[in-house]
Amino acid sequence: MKKTNLLMCAGIMALAAVFMSCSQADLSSAAADESLESARYTQNWSLWDPMDYYNTGTFNKANWTNGGMFNCGWKPENVSFSGGKMAIKLDNSWSHGKQYSSGEYRTNNTFSYGTFETNMMAAKGDGLVTSFFLYTGSPWDEIDVEILGKDTTKVQFNYYVNGVANNEKIIDLGFDAAYGYHKYAIEWGPGWINWYVDGRWVYGCNNTGFNAPYGKQMPSHPMQIMVNLWPGTGVDSWLNHFWWSGNKYAYYDYIKYTPL
Repeated sequence: MKKTNLLMCAGIMALAAVFMSCSQADLSSAAADESLESARYTQNWSLWDPMDYYNTGTFNKANWTNGGMFNCGWKPENVSFSGGKMAIKLDNSWSHGKQYSSGEYRTNNTFSYGTFETNMMAAKGDGLVTSFFLYTGSPWDEIDVEILGKDTTKVQFNYYVNGVANNEKIIDLGFDAAYGYHKYAIEWGPGWINWYVDGRWVYGCNNTGFNAPYGKQMPSHPMQIMVNLWPGTGVDSWLNHFWWSGNKYAYYDYIKYTPL
C-alpha cells in the first residue's frame, strides 16, 4: 500500500512539474509581449522592408495564441525568409494548446495615418485566412485586408472601432490571389479609409456619409502593422470548415508605410 501511494504521489508531482513548466512558458511569452508593448512608440517616418531577412529592429515574431476562433498557436519558427520573400507556414504541430501551428509577424512600434502596403500571395483552402492588417490592442482599433481561403478570387475588407466591427465589404479581385503576388494597400486618414489592389482604388468609406453613416466613428489610434495565416474554428459559416490536407503557406514580398 505504501509503495502504491508513493508511486501515485510521484506521478502527481511529475504531472504538476509538466503543468508548471507549460504555465511558466506561457507566462514568459506573455511577459515578453507586455514588455514589447510597454516599449512601443509611434513611428512617424517611412518604412520599407523588402522581407530579405528577419529585421528584429522593426518586427517581431509572435509566440503565443489568440484563442477564440484562431485554431493555431503562433510559433516563431513558422515565419521564415528565403529568396527575398517571407513565408508563413501552417502545419499540424501542437503549440500553445492548439492542434495547429502558424506564424504572425508584426511591427514592434505603431504607426498613425498614412498608406500601408504589402505584396503578398495567399493560401488556398477552406477555413483559412491570409491577412494584412493594422491593429492596436486597447482601445481595439483595426483595419483589415483578408483573403479567405475558401475563395481566393475575392478579398474582404473590414475595420473595428473600440472592438466593434460589422463593417465587412467583399470585393471581386478579377484574379486568384493564391496564384501570384499582388499589392494590397490601406490608405488611412482622420475619418476615412481607402483600400487599393495593385495600385487601383477598389473601396473606401468615411464619416461624412460615404459607405458609412454620417458621423460614424473611424479608427483613430496608432496601430501595429501585422500579417498572419490561420485556420478558423467555430466560424464555418464565414470561412467553411477547415480540414487538414498538408502544410499551407502565405508569402510576403515587402511591407511599406508612407506617412500621411
